[in-house]
Amino acid sequence: MTITHEKLKILESLGSLDQGQTEEVLKYIKGLLQAPKAEADYNRFKREAMKEIRQALNNSRKRF
Repeated sequence: MTITHEKLKILESLGSLDQGQTEEVLKYIKGLLQAPKAEADYNRFKREAMKEIRQALNNSRKRF
């Protein structure tokens, strides 16, 4: 199944929802799109840690 086909199926199924169900779906999607602050902080910390590890490995390789 292609992504376009999947998107069309989702759109068709959204058309059959009532107002309350539609609001719940939109709330769920917005929650997925907005990364929680703790997760964003964790990802930034992880990137910085990986950068420092790479630098340390590169420095240790240069010494030998």
